[in-house]
Amino acid sequence: MPSNVDAQIIDVINQVQKATMAPQVVLTSGAGKAYQSVAQSAAIAIQDAADALRNVSTIATTASGVAMAQLLATGEPKYAEALVTAQSMMKSATNDFAQIGAAASTILKNFPSG
Repeated sequence: MPSNVDAQIIDVINQVQKATMAPQVVLTSGAGKAYQSVAQSAAIAIQDAADALRNVSTIATTASGVAMAQLLATGEPKYAEALVTAQSMMKSATNDFAQIGAAASTILKNFPSG
């Protein structure tokens, strides 16, 4: 069956197909897409950790304000203990944030990028 398509056009199409579908190109492209997916997941994990830190900060700040007001009003030592607990919450949340960030960074550094 004769073709009406110029042989040069067919040759260009074949060369483009070989260039884009070569095993190494497909492998590299797949690895790049996998790296991007892992990078996005790491970024989401860090964003979630930042949200959690912000939420704990809000709770700890509010609790500290209430405890301080009650301590000044009543002088009862249980309110001073509440201040220590709020500080401990913040320290723990900050440590969690740092650990999540470090883990995400390590995972991303060790993941092959293509």
